[in-house]
Amino acid sequence: MGTLDVREERWPIAGAFVISRGAKTEAQVITAEIHQDGAAGRGECTPYPRYGETCAGVGEQIESLRARIEADLDRQSLQGLLPAGAARNALDCALWDLQAKRVGVPAWALAGLARLDPVKTAYTLSLAEPEAMAQQARANNRRPMLKLKIGGPDDLDRVEAVRAAAPKCRLIVDANEGLDFDALRRLAPDLKRLDVKLVEQPLKAGEDEALEGYDCPVPLCADESLHTRTELAACARRYACINVKLDKAGGLTEALALVREARSLGLEIMIGCMVATSLAIAPALILAQGAAFVDLDGPLLLAKDREPGLIYRGSMIEPFAPALWG
Repeated sequence: MGTLDVREERWPIAGAFVISRGAKTEAQVITAEIHQDGAAGRGECTPYPRYGETCAGVGEQIESLRARIEADLDRQSLQGLLPAGAARNALDCALWDLQAKRVGVPAWALAGLARLDPVKTAYTLSLAEPEAMAQQARANNRRPMLKLKIGGPDDLDRVEAVRAAAPKCRLIVDANEGLDFDALRRLAPDLKRLDVKLVEQPLKAGEDEALEGYDCPVPLCADESLHTRTELAACARRYACINVKLDKAGGLTEALALVREARSLGLEIMIGCMVATSLAIAPALILAQGAAFVDLDGPLLLAKDREPGLIYRGSMIEPFAPALWG
């Protein structure tokens, strides 16, 4: 028998995090901690209003399985008990961590990896006026990759300003569903000219059929349109890349299967995150091994991370220590 602890935590963001849908000043997360046989496994998730999630609702989903969890629920059984989303992610990652602690084998080894290497992450620039985004870019122009949020009438000016302020950085543009098809077609040639490497989720999920047959000059990446393997076939017809996030997939178990299947379809892989602490990011480092794009900067956007946390050396993320997770 085990015990389950569920907590809501709030972590202030350094400034504000702004995308096309709005701004926030703190990360509201739920942590699940499962104790069994003297070991403790932890998982963190970020309930996301875009997907109809709240901290209260996610907490209730987790609590609904308390009896099953405390009676030794396993990861495979969990997949059928909760839908993909934040609640299942917190529990799935807690169960991975618990297994690693109980058997004394790193989570990355349990996932079939021979080793866990450091990865380089993109750094996200919040949506703002062009000059304000240029200031963000200048402050981070030694990073290897910047991701800039867009979603307004001055989008080209924003990208131009960031490119001028960070001429050597690889750039990703993330619209967060903020464009329509005509706007994308108008903007895309200039994004190519400005050497943008990837455009994330230009159109609204569920309204992106127009991308089928469209030869965009910059590769397109599905984010809000892609949660689990269920959406993979449709995304493969519309996008060159998919952004895999643990909170969307409902945990590391589904995310690993999703990455394997996506690669078999010839899709590029991006590993992303919500604004969250290192506890949420550590499991994603397993997914990030060999990914074409990595966007795991959540803790860098916080005023303070949890301790112990991941070690970021500039944009390089070192492998996690068992004291944190896995």
